[in-house]
Amino acid sequence: MTLLTEFKDKQILVLGAGITGMSCVRYLSAQGLYFAVNDSRPQPFSAKYNEHQFREEFSGASLHLGRWDSKLIANADIILISPGIDRAINDIAQYISADCLVMGDVELFCLLNNERINQVDSNPIQILAVTGSNGKSTVVSLLAYLANSLGVNAQLGGNIGQPVLDIFTKETTGENTCLPALLILELSSFQLETLCSMQAIATSVLNVSDDHLDRHQSMGNYQCIKQRIYPQGKLAIINRDDKGTNVVNKSQPVLSFGSDVPTKNQFGVTQINGKATLAFAEQNLITLNELPLAGMHNALNYLAALALGYSAGWPLTAMVNSLTGFTGLAHRCQKIVSDDGITWINDSKATNVGATIAAINGLAQILTSKNGDKQKLILIAGGDGKGADFTPLIDPLAAHVSQVITLGKDGDKIAKVAQKVNKVTSLLAAVKKAKVIAKAGDVVLLSPACASLDMFKNFSDRGEQFIAAVTKVTGAS
Repeated sequence: MTLLTEFKDKQILVLGAGITGMSCVRYLSAQGLYFAVNDSRPQPFSAKYNEHQFREEFSGASLHLGRWDSKLIANADIILISPGIDRAINDIAQYISADCLVMGDVELFCLLNNERINQVDSNPIQILAVTGSNGKSTVVSLLAYLANSLGVNAQLGGNIGQPVLDIFTKETTGENTCLPALLILELSSFQLETLCSMQAIATSVLNVSDDHLDRHQSMGNYQCIKQRIYPQGKLAIINRDDKGTNVVNKSQPVLSFGSDVPTKNQFGVTQINGKATLAFAEQNLITLNELPLAGMHNALNYLAALALGYSAGWPLTAMVNSLTGFTGLAHRCQKIVSDDGITWINDSKATNVGATIAAINGLAQILTSKNGDKQKLILIAGGDGKGADFTPLIDPLAAHVSQVITLGKDGDKIAKVAQKVNKVTSLLAAVKKAKVIAKAGDVVLLSPACASLDMFKNFSDRGEQFIAAVTKVTGAS
């Protein structure tokens, strides 16, 4: 009996009607299954879509909006829950029956793909999976870029790109008859909460730092959730610089990367004629100054991508030859062109403390001195800290940052761990203040260490407003 056969006899409930929820809706509908959809928001759809359109398109589904429906939840045999919804909240948790199967869209995808693995005449999709507090999107996007350069039919999914269930939906509807050979998954801690059936070639926890503690309650819980990825892969790829990425099961095969000199079967960084160089064991690969993304944190991202590609059997030399063509992602240590000689960097995606520390430490290594006058690093930070502990910022701020400009809901909390602080009330005011402080040659870094929703639509909106402010104040083009 297949999974879908079992589904036909079950009460299926989709919790959440956002991007992920709607991908579940499309898949279930394409399979001819009956289901209900519940969202606590009165209008969860995009501006170009409404409740009337939903009911016309999915006439076999029942839709319930505006509150969590306790009766629907209690009667459900299977719940497909969106990652942004915390199943532990009382309005949901108290009504889920003991025998109800709760899963996310990635788990359902993996269960369906596993059936293909066990069928002789089907084409299962191979998986590489990545999680971590910071750098996930950069690493998986680089992996996808490398795959494309090597002629591998790969697709991004999970927390980035197309919702994974859409792959099988389009196969069912005939929109796509050629499935990707490889799925590169970026997985958040929220997605890992409901994922246990993935069978990946390799999995990696890039790093672990303070994030999402408003949901996960403690660093211990958060780290355990991140570690859930390892048993779901044949090979674990760990970061030697971060003990939080170590595997629990010591018998699991491991491939590692780090900023130190690598030994046998390790990726790392060595010095060749005074130049930091990516290396695999004794094989020198490429110097850091040849690569578009600066800083040691990005060196680790390069190494993680190489390790993952290597685990999939991709030629190391071919991957290295393609690295220079990848220029990174928007709002991730993105340089803004200006006419004032100041280096303005948009790192709006740094929504947690670890990401900001990585950016500070990474950039500190490229600051230079001229005529005895060292470049200054000026930091703009603040927003919604989501309950984070900002004390880990104390040392990198003291060591590398000349001035801190704070704003947003938790800007005052960041100010308490900094020495030289300017407090402002808007991003434009922050840029104006930085312009006064900085001189030609200095670096101004927007790396908030916080989420953006207290002042902006999302981190992209924050980044775009930062670029606009820099353009207005400096004449950037």
